[in-house]
Amino acid sequence: MVKPIEIARKLGISTSALRHYEAWGIVPPVNRSANGYRLYTDEHVAYFECIRAMNEGFGMDLVRKIMPLIQEQKLTEALWLVNEAQAKLHQEKTKAEQALQALELEELEGFSARHKKDWYSIREVAEEIDVPASTLRHWEKEGLIEPEREIDNGYRKYSRADIRRLLIIRTIRSAVYSLEIVRRVVDEIDQNNLAQAKKIAKDSLTYMDYLIKKQLRGGYYLHKLYSLLEKLPS
Repeated sequence: MVKPIEIARKLGISTSALRHYEAWGIVPPVNRSANGYRLYTDEHVAYFECIRAMNEGFGMDLVRKIMPLIQEQKLTEALWLVNEAQAKLHQEKTKAEQALQALELEELEGFSARHKKDWYSIREVAEEIDVPASTLRHWEKEGLIEPEREIDNGYRKYSRADIRRLLIIRTIRSAVYSLEIVRRVVDEIDQNNLAQAKKIAKDSLTYMDYLIKKQLRGGYYLHKLYSLLEKLPS
């Protein structure tokens, strides 16, 4: 039997965290001694190690989905959930790369070469940057863009600067960034600090590189856990 404090020290967490995992049902039921102390086994230690490693790369939401499946010996179902999370990370990386590419302003230069007008309607902008007009209105509501209005009819009119902003918002918003980070990037661009805006995008990619390494480590501990379970008597 292994003492809770020994497991907690090994994993760098509190004993209350171990109790939380137990209460969540992501480790097998724990027997108790006559005086009420928890009797953790090597199996529990393997679960705790796996939980901590998987949490770093995948997050606790996924951990809470797959650990009960492992206990039910539904490894294949658990692995598909892990695979889905890894595929999602890859998609987010692709989008973040697209966001960084947008900040290189190549697309903006292409727009300037094709169009010479000073003002554009919402329909023209929606067609140009390939988003619905409703999305443009939503971004306006969120405070990401504030087009001018025609005096006589109140119609929106977008300037070249607005187009520049919207092209960047469109690409960055589809990536992994939160709305707040989108604002930060756009604010940096508004302040002519394109280098800082690029840094924010690059930092996101660096973090994803970190995550994929943590996911590899989590996968190792998941394999280690299942290998141990296969050796236990059914």
